[in-house]
Amino acid sequence: MRFESLIFDIDGTLWDSRSLVAEGYNIQLRDEGLERFCTDPETLKSLFGKVMTDIADALFPTLPPEQRYPLMERCMLRENRYLHENPCLVGYPGIRETLETLSRNHRLFIVSNSQRGYPEVCMEKLGLGELISGHLCFGDTQAPKGETIRILMERHGITSAAYIGDTQGDADAAKDAGIPFVWASYGFGEPTGWIARADSPKDLEEIFR
Repeated sequence: MRFESLIFDIDGTLWDSRSLVAEGYNIQLRDEGLERFCTDPETLKSLFGKVMTDIADALFPTLPPEQRYPLMERCMLRENRYLHENPCLVGYPGIRETLETLSRNHRLFIVSNSQRGYPEVCMEKLGLGELISGHLCFGDTQAPKGETIRILMERHGITSAAYIGDTQGDADAAKDAGIPFVWASYGFGEPTGWIARADSPKDLEEIFR
C-alpha cells in the first residue's frame, strides 16, 4: 500500500503503558484520600483510546461532573509527571526500528485522545523525536479523534494517509477522517473496518512497503 503519510495512535499501537498510567492515577488518588477510586491495568484496557471526559465518567461515576473532570485532569497531570520520572520500558518490541524503516518513505505523525504532554512523553521515552513530523491530541483540540486527524492533515498538507490503531474507536476515527484504517492487532481491541492487519510492529513494514 502506498501512502504519503502514516498517522499512529499511541496506546496499544506504540506502547502499553497501562500499568504505569494506573500507578500515576493511583498516586494522585491516594494523595487526595480517594483510594476507593484506585484503578488497575485491566480496567484501563477498555478505556484507553477514549477522551478524558469518558474516562472520568467510567472511573469516577459517583462524583458530580464539577468534581469528576477536574479530578481527572489532576490524575492525568500526575500521570505525565510519573511517566517522565519512569524509564517507561513499555514500548512494543521493534516499534522504534519499524518506525525508523517507515520514515524513509513516509512522513510519520501521531494523533491520540490523550491529554497534552502525553505524546511528547511517548516520543521522548521511545526515542521517536526525529522520526515524527507532527502530533496532535484531544488536549490540543478538545475535539473527537476523527476531527483531530483532519486538523492534523490540514496543518501539515497531508494528501494521502492511513491511520494505524488498535480499537474500534480508532477505526471509527479513521472513517470519520476519510482515510483507511490499519489494525494493530497486537494492541487492546478487536475492531472492524480495517484494510490490513499487523500482528506485530514488524508487519507494518510489509504492509506499507
